[in-house]
Amino acid sequence: MGTIVPEPSDKAVPPSGGTLARMDQRISFVTLAVADLDATRQFYLDGLGWQAELDVPGEVLMIRTGEHLVLSLWNEDEFEAEVGPIRRGDGVAPFTIAHNVASPEEVDAVLATARAAGADPVSDGEQRQWGGYTGYFGDPDGHRWEIAHNPGPVGQIVLP
Repeated sequence: MGTIVPEPSDKAVPPSGGTLARMDQRISFVTLAVADLDATRQFYLDGLGWQAELDVPGEVLMIRTGEHLVLSLWNEDEFEAEVGPIRRGDGVAPFTIAHNVASPEEVDAVLATARAAGADPVSDGEQRQWGGYTGYFGDPDGHRWEIAHNPGPVGQIVLP
């Protein structure tokens, strides 16, 4: 069972002493570097049926994924020019992007949609030791999406 965490104050204490305002606890963009923006566009827009907020061919595709959240998919060269060199090598990147749904059946349906859109790999949904039901798929650049049903309180706060 988790612990209830008290609300933070609106001030932080910097290492040098004094106070300063806290950073808002939210994420605005998830930005991913992609090798082939055309394949990425086809996968997300045509395959998954999502809609672009901004589409600059050869540079960036931005998709609104929440009330205040944008998935930003940048051509690798543009990404590296702004952010810095990309680490390359074998294996899976050490993060996932999660899309939570209300039931295990919805997990399976979304995984089927991703499979039909060309996702590779796609792992079937399965019951997890922590009580949820999840499966994963890879987009054209191997970014792993977790499709999850989380019946706990935290899982409920992310559902629309």
